[in-house]
Amino acid sequence: MDDYVWASGVATDLVNTAPEVWHGEDHLPDLASLVAFAELHGIESLACRAADLRAVHELRVSVRELIDHPERDRLVDGASALTSPAGALTLVTDIGRTRWAVSLRPDASVSDALALTCGIGILGVVQVLGAERFRACGAPTCQGAFIDTTRPGRRRYCMPGLCGNRVNVANHRARRAEARLRPGTR
Repeated sequence: MDDYVWASGVATDLVNTAPEVWHGEDHLPDLASLVAFAELHGIESLACRAADLRAVHELRVSVRELIDHPERDRLVDGASALTSPAGALTLVTDIGRTRWAVSLRPDASVSDALALTCGIGILGVVQVLGAERFRACGAPTCQGAFIDTTRPGRRRYCMPGLCGNRVNVANHRARRAEARLRPGTR
């Protein structure tokens, strides 16, 4: 697994299912929502048990703590801890290049797969882009967080289509209200 962009996206999506992001509504409240989340992110065909839901909620808190406190050593240690119990790390040679490959244990659960994915995403971003890519959402009413994997590194919102749009609409309305208050404008 060397697609850290996809994996860090899964980590971002996971932390943004938390109740504090959605003003009290948990977006992973039950096993059905966990199964849907796993399938949406290509993590399928693993059994989902009640213990997995609790483990994923704990994982969500752990990943959020890493994003909220992005010191390089802390990120590496935390992400390594996420990956260590979930799978096996090997060196693979493909078409003349050597790379690391990670595979899940045969008895792995969906929480193991998500932990491994989040850990790989965090480690990849730290290595390739740096610790400054871990951020809180820039929308004033949002408590979300994200890992910025964009080329220029200027992402501002955890969910650009939602938070970014809300900020843009609020700014547009404020400009229109200000224009109405100025003399000589409509």
